[in-house]
Amino acid sequence: MALFSGCKSTRKAIKQPIKEYGADYLFEKLKENELKFDWLSGKFSLDLIIDKKKNSFKGQIRIRRDSAIWVSFSPALGIEMARMLITQDSVFFLNRISKNYFAGDIEFVTGFLDANVDFDVIQSLLIGNDLTYYENGKFRATYDSKEYHLVTSGRRKLKKHIKTNDDAQRIYLQNIYLNPETYKISRMKIKDVAKENQKLEAFYSGNEPINGQLFPMQILYNISANSQIEVSMNYSKIVLDQTLKLPFKIPSKYERIE
Repeated sequence: MALFSGCKSTRKAIKQPIKEYGADYLFEKLKENELKFDWLSGKFSLDLIIDKKKNSFKGQIRIRRDSAIWVSFSPALGIEMARMLITQDSVFFLNRISKNYFAGDIEFVTGFLDANVDFDVIQSLLIGNDLTYYENGKFRATYDSKEYHLVTSGRRKLKKHIKTNDDAQRIYLQNIYLNPETYKISRMKIKDVAKENQKLEAFYSGNEPINGQLFPMQILYNISANSQIEVSMNYSKIVLDQTLKLPFKIPSKYERIE
């Protein structure tokens, strides 16, 4: 009876913020507990499954917040096989095995994932933060006996950050699940309102303290579009706010590909 009473009190306490303050309170707590940094670096192991075909990689990632994402991929032997650099409007990919490279705009990622994403969305999904440069919108809050749930529809990019027509057309249905103790995102689902069959979902777990902040060390991505893509990513050795270089030099003998 004592155990039952204790569980009942806990559930009541967890639900209380929704009853008293509503979605605005939960959204504020979400923002308070997001990862804050200028620079991030780390190592990772990654399993990529596309239409049931699996490939595994190891690599390094460096992020300069709101500016650039640099990734180096290596097979099991540890020799770099590819390198990628994503900026606010461009994507560069260097293939050391085939000795060629790609240089294009951010729409390359949109085409590959069949999802109308931009740099802000990619960065947020990689670190478990909410979108930064999008309208807060009108969130609805619920509780499903385990987690808080924030839902919004028609979330648009802030007008001052719209640079192209593609930016203006990015409108998302978004579902965010929050851990009731840490207010960290445990699951996020983004759906482009213009594409009924496209869904991008991320699951975050294994939070560890990094410089007094919690960081999700395990992430699972499910992408449902023309192809079924699943990515399992495990981080290690995360370092915050250590200024780094983002080297990306294309050898003169490498061939450019479309």
